[in-house]
Amino acid sequence: MKGTKILVATILGVIAGIVCWRLASSGGPMPGSMAWSIILSRTLIGFVIGISAWKINYLAHGILIGLIISIPMAFAAGSVPEKGTMIFWGTLILGGVYGFFIALITNLIVKEKKETPQAAA
Repeated sequence: MKGTKILVATILGVIAGIVCWRLASSGGPMPGSMAWSIILSRTLIGFVIGISAWKINYLAHGILIGLIISIPMAFAAGSVPEKGTMIFWGTLILGGVYGFFIALITNLIVKEKKETPQAAA
């Protein structure tokens, strides 16, 4: 079941990456390296959500992982002249949003069994 969760979350991360890239490139063409960076960053969010074993609410889990994984890309994107601060915060916040939706949809598709405590003998 864990393998299914990893696969679903990673595929959702790829989809989120493509959506993010298309939104980011709506203002005009961008270098291929930047496009791949966006797609791979969002894919990494999905993969980490899939492998993570944090014992917290799955939605908070997705948001936190999205924020954490987006930090390097936010600093790189934030170096854009004139709009750096806006792009930095937008990248970071959208990382949390993508993480939220990846976790939500993964949870709806892959139902994990709850661990039950074993009775003491």
